[in-house]
Amino acid sequence: MKTRFFVVLFILFGFYSCKNETGVSEDVSKIRINLAVIRFDKQFAEAKPGDIPLLKNEFPYLFPKKYSDSVWIAKLNDTLQKELLSEVNEEFPDFARETADLELLFKHILYYFPNYKVPKVITVISDVDYSNRVILADTLLLIGLDNYLGKDHRFYGGIEQYIAAGLDKDYLISDVASAFNKTRLRFPSDRTFLAQMIYYGKELYLKDMLMPLATDAQKIVYTTEELEWAQANEEQIWRYFIEQEILYSTDNMLVPRFLDPAPFSKFRLELDNESPGRLGRYMGWQIVRAFMNNNEVELNQLFELSAEEIFKKSNYKPKK
Repeated sequence: MKTRFFVVLFILFGFYSCKNETGVSEDVSKIRINLAVIRFDKQFAEAKPGDIPLLKNEFPYLFPKKYSDSVWIAKLNDTLQKELLSEVNEEFPDFARETADLELLFKHILYYFPNYKVPKVITVISDVDYSNRVILADTLLLIGLDNYLGKDHRFYGGIEQYIAAGLDKDYLISDVASAFNKTRLRFPSDRTFLAQMIYYGKELYLKDMLMPLATDAQKIVYTTEELEWAQANEEQIWRYFIEQEILYSTDNMLVPRFLDPAPFSKFRLELDNESPGRLGRYMGWQIVRAFMNNNEVELNQLFELSAEEIFKKSNYKPKK
């Protein structure tokens, strides 16, 4: 009986999602794009030493001139490199699902930003450079697939758990959206905690627009449990921010405590170890959502509004 309930729930959720996507973004489905996706990781894995000059000619931006061909030939025969390539190929045998998700993301981007030039997508092996797992540069989007093998993969054994939690392909599209969003948003010159909260709130709200079928956990790169904790404790988090008078503080230590990636947020209370990191971003997101729900404002206008105006006109009230 329980299994049947979850099957029905899944079907209803899928129907609602499709219906909602059609209703909200019917015009998005009419947008046509020709997304070029090149599996450079596979091409390199299958290359022979004699292929290196050809690859360098086709992908010069992936072969720094300071390295001679012997370096790349050695890499072809490197045991660890071969293992990385093998694991990536097992996790991403055809990249079909990811290509479809990228196409949907870029269709939404074109809907809101019609002059945007869709980049060419190049998948690579980055030697688990998780700090640069997605690089968006003008007409190129580089995705290091070895950073999306799942949080428990043996390659991530030496990486802190809160970082490894985001090294999963469920967050790949969210990371691409973040890279795009950074090209549209200016980091505030106002150094108050509120201004920085609202900046991240804008970034996450833009994901609401560009990734309507994604979960909130995927957008903010939380586990389901972390998102549920933030939702359940939203009122307490807000009360703490108000009582400690930190909204207009310029204390730089608030950034690592509540905005930067971290294993938990630092209220300096017993509940700290239960909390996810970046709760300031989550709260900024809820304020921006409240603002957009209560005001008739275009997306591009939102980007230009000050944190103070957004906060005052949001009429934000935390969920109890």
